[in-house]
Amino acid sequence: MNAQGEKGMDKVRDTVNRIKPLDRELMGEARKKQDSLTKPRGSLGCLEELSIKVAGITGKLNYQVKDKVIATMAGDHGVAEEGVSLFPQEVTPQMVLNFIRGGAGVNVLSRHIGARVIVVDMGVAEDIQVPAGGLQGGNKFLKKKVGMGTRNMTKGPAMKRDEAIRSIEAGIEIFEEEHPSGIDIIGTGDMGIGNTTASSAIIAAITRKPVEEVTGRGTGIDNEMIRKKIAVIEKALEINQPDSTDPIDVLSKVGGYEIGGLIGWILSGAANRVPIVIDGFISTAAGLIATKLAPKVADYLIAAHSSAEKGHRVTLRFMGLRPLLDLDMRLGEGTGAALGISMVEAGVKILNEMTTFHEAGVSGPR
Repeated sequence: MNAQGEKGMDKVRDTVNRIKPLDRELMGEARKKQDSLTKPRGSLGCLEELSIKVAGITGKLNYQVKDKVIATMAGDHGVAEEGVSLFPQEVTPQMVLNFIRGGAGVNVLSRHIGARVIVVDMGVAEDIQVPAGGLQGGNKFLKKKVGMGTRNMTKGPAMKRDEAIRSIEAGIEIFEEEHPSGIDIIGTGDMGIGNTTASSAIIAAITRKPVEEVTGRGTGIDNEMIRKKIAVIEKALEINQPDSTDPIDVLSKVGGYEIGGLIGWILSGAANRVPIVIDGFISTAAGLIATKLAPKVADYLIAAHSSAEKGHRVTLRFMGLRPLLDLDMRLGEGTGAALGISMVEAGVKILNEMTTFHEAGVSGPR
């Protein structure tokens, strides 16, 4: 892969090289234990499979999901000037402030499951200052700004190649900085007006699916606007010609800074054997690039839900991921990831806390 040998990729390459295969032997032990619990084999379905997968990811049979962290990364997109969203670009910094104050959907659902949120300015087009009163509930706000929003990808690359690399490195750094404080599971989240357009472009470039097949309504645009959005993406792909075999090229030409940050967050999570729960459409686009950089990453990913965004199901199928939930959600932010983390925790608790037939004195299957 072109990206793996180039100058300036040392942090990314080193992180990728630390990603190991799942512990298949321990997964076998986890399955054997599941089959000994007081229930018919397989009767808890995905919850059983989640506990087995977590054992393989972490290398621990009795894993504890205590420290839950969702990274919500924000960035602006130059393509927003093409009128691909119902909302103006100033919503991005306004929503970041809402995250900081603890008033957004991701904050509510993170409190619900006992997770903390790291809000990251990866490339918002304004300089964001923490308001008086600071952060709520143990959450954090980090500035890792690579640029003041990407460029308009219909007029050339969204960012320079070194900026794309830097955005991935920033995501890696965030995990490395937070890991000593305790991380048992991570979730991904995003904010950025125009980022469903960038994500559709990424997915079309890598999967080679028609743009129309992977482009949805984003913020709720009407039929006329979605036709325009598809045309904008097709124009960006035609002008930039992203190389589907080079994920850094795809990210730099039609991606976003927050998407790059999520890629690094995912890569570092896998390198540290931490389960990764990806949110919706934008997070899945980041996960797709991460798996192109490091194919082993695919085994570390858990798809929280199937978004109402049109291209999400297509991408999950392409990646071989089965979503845990289907709630017709399309907010992003990490809201789906929060719910997905709660499902993973439930599965792990079944493996850890449920009694065996022998322990309970219950007759097992014949």
